[in-house]
This record gives sequence, C-alpha cells and structure tokens, in this order.
Amino acid sequence: MTMPGTAMIMAAGKGTRMMPLTADRPKPLIEVAGITLLDHVLDLLRAAGIGRIVVNVHYFPELIEAHLTANASDFDVAISDERDLLRDTGGGLVQALPLIPDDPFFCINADNWFADTEVHALHRMAQVWDAGQMDVLMLVVPFERAGNTQGIGDFDIDEHGRLSRDGPRRERPYVWTGIQLIAKRVVADPPAEAFSTNVFWDRAIAAKRCFGLVHDGDWFDVGYPAAIGMTEALLASA
Repeated sequence: MTMPGTAMIMAAGKGTRMMPLTADRPKPLIEVAGITLLDHVLDLLRAAGIGRIVVNVHYFPELIEAHLTANASDFDVAISDERDLLRDTGGGLVQALPLIPDDPFFCINADNWFADTEVHALHRMAQVWDAGQMDVLMLVVPFERAGNTQGIGDFDIDEHGRLSRDGPRRERPYVWTGIQLIAKRVVADPPAEAFSTNVFWDRAIAAKRCFGLVHDGDWFDVGYPAAIGMTEALLASA
C-alpha cells in the first residue's frame, strides 16, 4: 500500500504516572537523553516521511502548541482541541477524525522511546497492511524486550499475526509499543464522549481484524519518572 501521510500524536493526557515531573508541563515535553518525548516522536515521523500530524491537546495545551510552532514547522500541523473535555484515547480519535485525510492513518503515544533497525518500523507496518483483512495493525514487542515495562504483557498473537487477549488478566507474550495503524472505519459508534481505544480494539479483535507486527528494534516504556534514568543508561550503553 501507499505509505500513509498522516499520524495522530496522543498528547492530551495529564501524565499522572509521571508526577511530579508533570506538575508544570505536559508529559510529551518531558526529556529523555536531552530530547523531549514529543521531539522523539517527531523525529520518528520525519524519518518515515510523514508530512501531516494531528495533535490533541488538553493539559498545558499552550505549551504543546508553542513547542510545535517552534519545532514542527516542517509538518502540516492540525490541533485537535480537548481543552473543554479530556476525551481519553478513543474519544480523542473520534474528535480528531475530521482532521485526518489518510485512511488508514498512524496513531502514536508520546510516552515511549523507540530505536529502529534497518527498515523503519512505520514502513514495515505500511508494507504488511492488508485492508481486506485488517482494521488495526499494532506494533508490538516481545515482553522480554519491553524495556522498563511495569505491565505483564498485553496480547497473544497467532500464526497469522492476529492479536487476542481472551480470558482473565494474565501474563502475555507481547507488549503494545504505542504505535498503531488504524482504518477510519473502526473509529465509529462511540459509546460516550470520553472512552478508551480499547473499545475499538475489542471490536476488531472480535471480528478477527486486529493484527500485530513484531518490532525488531529496541523499545522502552518511559511513562513514569524512574524509567527516564533507566532508559538513558541503556541508551548510553548501547
């Protein structure tokens, strides 16, 4: 398929897990190795050739907007304004959808740190995307390579690449990296103004249209303060 040209960056959350570092700034403006999480995502998108970004804002929105003005002039930037109501990830997608021209489009969380190998992860995702079979394609990483994760794993994956998470909460072999390629048709019939993307994922899983692609580079969860130093040490030793 043609490489999608648009990515949505999830930047509206309050960054509760990052307190007290987020007491005076939004989580995407926290730095790791001297680079803000938001700039790290922007670099990832530049390297992939993405030209349009849609960024949702709620917590310290003026700081996000000012940072984008100063550091993202090479992108076509659209702001999805959630100042009046924080809509969570699913509601954020619903509100942003009219600003997104591409179908499918990338959606990226701004609290993870990625390192690519020879082929860019977003290019790999575009290469394997199959609109006939897929509604959602997530970039996942094996649990044992999920740096700093505090979870127990998110998904099982079958021989065809389909993701599932049936049954009670338990250890699972794959962790979601915070990057997904998603079809617009999934972002429909919202149950409320504010809700999790899990609603859309569960529908796609039930329809056997939720797939995973295993990331072949490093990945770190940097969603909590202690993870910053841990990630910096690992990056310095690489």
